Amino acid sequence: MSSREFDPFRLDVAAFAKAAGQLDGRWPLAQFDRLTESAVAGARGLEAGAVSWSARGESRAMRGGESQVWLHLTAATSVPLECQRCLKPVDTALRLERSFLFVHGEDAAAQLDADSDDDVLALTRALDLRELIEDELLLALPIVPRHDVCPEPLAVAADVELSDERPNPFAALAALKRTDLN
Repeated sequence: MSSREFDPFRLDVAAFAKAAGQLDGRWPLAQFDRLTESAVAGARGLEAGAVSWSARGESRAMRGGESQVWLHLTAATSVPLECQRCLKPVDTALRLERSFLFVHGEDAAAQLDADSDDDVLALTRALDLRELIEDELLLALPIVPRHDVCPEPLAVAADVELSDERPNPFAALAALKRTDLN
């Protein structure tokens, strides 16, 4: 491993992979603007929240060609979202573990991404890891956040009938048939 210093805000991914570099840290959740916009309005704890992350570069030798450049990311945080059942805040743990293959050029990345199960990105000399981590955490947000068990019982509208008895739809058809016969 190299003792070279890598900047997570301007990461040279190819050099990072070649050096088998490793980075990790904790960034305040408040620095992830788009992620905090997803949080429930007025949520407490956003200022104290943090995103723990780690990144590891890998260069995989390929037979008869140039080495593949890989970036392996992990990140974890908790974001207060609005429960879609009770509309109260629910702390939602977000965790990701992703690997990205980097290739030269946007066209090659788009083509390979369409043909491959791997996540493929265009190689850049100045990747902002925080932005990539935020993108991946946004993709990890649940579509419908909710408590396993809501803290308060759900209110039922007064005009909703809670009867188990439902009219038999075939009874209505039988009545129509009788009127047609007469």
